Amino acid sequence: MHAFVDVPARHVEGTRAFWSAVTGWPPGGAWPGHPEFTSLTPPTGTPYLHVQTIDGAPRVHLDLLGDLDVDPARLERLGAARGHPGDGWQVMTSPAGLPFCVCAESSPHQRPAATAWPGGHRSRLVQLCVDVPAERYDAELAFWRSATGWADEPVEDPEFARLVHRAESPVQLLVQRLGDDDGALRARAHLDLGSDDLAAEVARVRALGARELWPGNGFVALEDPAGLPFCVTANDPDR
Repeated sequence: MHAFVDVPARHVEGTRAFWSAVTGWPPGGAWPGHPEFTSLTPPTGTPYLHVQTIDGAPRVHLDLLGDLDVDPARLERLGAARGHPGDGWQVMTSPAGLPFCVCAESSPHQRPAATAWPGGHRSRLVQLCVDVPAERYDAELAFWRSATGWADEPVEDPEFARLVHRAESPVQLLVQRLGDDDGALRARAHLDLGSDDLAAEVARVRALGARELWPGNGFVALEDPAGLPFCVTANDPDR
């Protein structure tokens, strides 16, 4: 699984700079034949965080790496809707309305190491969270369980379910049931950093331009300069 931060052209430069500073990974050049995409490149391991220029509002989407001859039809049977085909990918929408892509990729991936920061703490982008309206949560969680085939890993809070593929994926998938007061009609996604020092990491990303929203149980919610929410969590950055 890969993560994409999608922003309109006016936010692209700032978004690349912010997430490059957050991760410690410099942006590479534009993808050959696709200047709308750039990847943030860790010093070791496979890039899995990308920035895309879009015409719409800022958002986060995920890519599932798979077989374009098989997986789109399989995911349709599970409840996803097929969108337009791309150059090596197929646009899809989950049952609760989250856009995602199936990307043709078969090469093995190496998970990057966590980044060590001055002062000694470490962090890494470890999780993509799908935020789902309460009435659509059960069906959306069932979809992602079947879509990925990943294992359930226990979490303390009942509004969360975590799906993991520790052997290969650089990110785990968290599916969150939104509160009734949220008002969302469709699922959306956000990024989660994992750190071995929550307070130090929150202070660091705030100094880079993030705005703190609220603290939670083992996480702090923030907003990036383009207005996209993300979290700093106590997830182990090495897992």
